[in-house]
Amino acid sequence: MTYTLPKPNSLLNGFDADPPKILVVDDHCASRMTAVALLAVEGYEVLEADSGLVALELVMKRQLDLILLDVMMPEMDGFEVCRQLKQDNQTRLIPVIFITALNDRRSRILGIEAGGDDFLTKPFDIIELTARVKSLVRQKRLNEDLDHTEQVLFSIASAIESRDPNTGDHCERLVMLGKAFGEYLNLTRAEMRNLQWGSYLHDIGKVGIPDAVLLKSGKFTPQEWEIMQQHVVIGEKICQPLQTMRGVIPLIRHHHERWDGSGYPYGLAGDQIPYLAQIFQMIDIYDALTSERPYKRALTPEGALVVMAEETAKGWRNPKLLQQFTEFVRFSQT
Repeated sequence: MTYTLPKPNSLLNGFDADPPKILVVDDHCASRMTAVALLAVEGYEVLEADSGLVALELVMKRQLDLILLDVMMPEMDGFEVCRQLKQDNQTRLIPVIFITALNDRRSRILGIEAGGDDFLTKPFDIIELTARVKSLVRQKRLNEDLDHTEQVLFSIASAIESRDPNTGDHCERLVMLGKAFGEYLNLTRAEMRNLQWGSYLHDIGKVGIPDAVLLKSGKFTPQEWEIMQQHVVIGEKICQPLQTMRGVIPLIRHHHERWDGSGYPYGLAGDQIPYLAQIFQMIDIYDALTSERPYKRALTPEGALVVMAEETAKGWRNPKLLQQFTEFVRFSQT
């Protein structure tokens, strides 16, 4: 059943025109109806389920903004319901508030481990319930908008890669190679994420480069080369508004710098070049050298390392990092 009441003085100010949808899951009818009535008065569209299995079915059918979830239920308890929701990409952003008579430390730890976002103890305080629901619904919609924006960026990056049929699955290979090399270097979780996102987004600025330049098969004129170099600056501007891209932007901006300062766009030298950009250069160059293109054959791993060593001797790469990458490649081949 679904309940929606008018909201002349509700707490929903600031939300979109459509009222947020909340699912109340509780096998105890009286407790469930109490929560349903309180939330309906506040102007929410409220759905109800009397078991975890029914709740999971409803979640797949309706676009929900929050779930109030009882812990102690037959067949499937609230912890397991929450665990399944948080493991599914389609439902992981839905906030879950556990409503339970349990108030012990162990139950709260289990709820946190399952992915729960908040707890309320029965019998709950009306003002506290509405305040927490309002806060989590707002946060969910902000996270959802952010998630959609990130997906748009990745789609743009994929479209850019498809403009050049010669590169194949270059970005996918970079993600896999970056994950392996990042683990070899013991990068932090945040660094690993930024390196993998950067592997997808490093060339997103090429969306602003004309096809006549981007797809040119011959040598660039000085003017064309100047245009091509702008892709890192364009990429930075595209990703700049997103807070989650703060760690990725240095890689996008500086992955064409060189150790001796002869790269672009700013001619940074040595450790002025962000560390993740230096790491990315290694995997980017290696993948390009070991991939077949219409204008060249793929080199063997050892052949690619020879070329990279020659570039390092010219002053283009970090010698210590190249040594680590060489050891990584050879270790991977064994």
